[in-house]
Amino acid sequence: MGRRTAAADAVGLVAGYALDSLLGDPRRWHPVAGFGRAAGALERRVYRADRRAGTVFTAVAVGAPVLLGAVASRATRRHPVARALVVAAGTWTVLGGRTLRHEATVMGTALRAGDLPTARHRLGHLCGRDPSRLDESELARATVESVAENTSDAVVAPLVWGALAGLPGLLGYRAANTLDAMVGHRSPRYARFGTPAARLDDLLNLVPARLTGLLTVAAAPTVHGDRERAWQVWRRDRHDHPSPNAGQCEAAMAGALGVRLGGRNVYFGRSEVRPFLGDGPRPEARHLKRAGRLSGTVGLAALALAAAWPLTGRPLTTAAGRTLLRRPARQIVARLGTASRVSGR
Repeated sequence: MGRRTAAADAVGLVAGYALDSLLGDPRRWHPVAGFGRAAGALERRVYRADRRAGTVFTAVAVGAPVLLGAVASRATRRHPVARALVVAAGTWTVLGGRTLRHEATVMGTALRAGDLPTARHRLGHLCGRDPSRLDESELARATVESVAENTSDAVVAPLVWGALAGLPGLLGYRAANTLDAMVGHRSPRYARFGTPAARLDDLLNLVPARLTGLLTVAAAPTVHGDRERAWQVWRRDRHDHPSPNAGQCEAAMAGALGVRLGGRNVYFGRSEVRPFLGDGPRPEARHLKRAGRLSGTVGLAALALAAAWPLTGRPLTTAAGRTLLRRPARQIVARLGTASRVSGR
């Protein structure tokens, strides 16, 4: 990849992040919503209660955006300005940082005013729990946990995949994450069909979730948290969560805010009891502003790393790969030359 193309990718990531921070999600004609409708139509055509059908569904639904991104990337590889614009549009489309922070702010305002009906109504914008019987503490906990997990899903992970794989990575990750939200949850209908989408989402989030946890620990002092305590809680509790990735983010957030997360989560038709994460009191309305601010700081740190990667990481990785590929050939040639000299040929 040329230096100008790498610079265009970096500029596009920064511009797309800025657009999300300034404008948030498009209110109408959101591409992710359009993808969801198309994926829903595909599901109705191919659905069967087995993993093979789920694999076909996931491959087609994720493969199509990746292919679209690859075509756009190839078409703009010699046009840096056009490439930067395309990457910026893609980044803006897949990020959700401003919306996440806005929902945390709205929830905090409602809880501080004692307006539980509004708070319960807004919880559906963050997660799929049944809010009908949740009190202030449980609503605050659900919000903190959702902000922690979605800082990875809606901010860090898209930036990581955009840095590693450009526009195909951005679109492919968002497609996989959207499918997980649609069919990856536990239910009789999706117990087998949704497994491939859930596993793909887990795989794509392995690195971003751990990076989110580390960045959250590092940024703890920006919200008057204790970095050492956050580090200890993250190392101790991150594997206690049933998700291989969500625990990384939630444990770090619990340590950074000095609160205790986890407990009984009630969904529509089922409930789960999860281990506690952290040692402090249960979250309150006052913690939500700090959670949103910490999420924003982590997003900025992830952006800095993502924008730097095309200019530094990709060239180094490419050079190392070429060296590893060429070295065996040079060694073979050298050995052949030595053998020829010994045999007198």
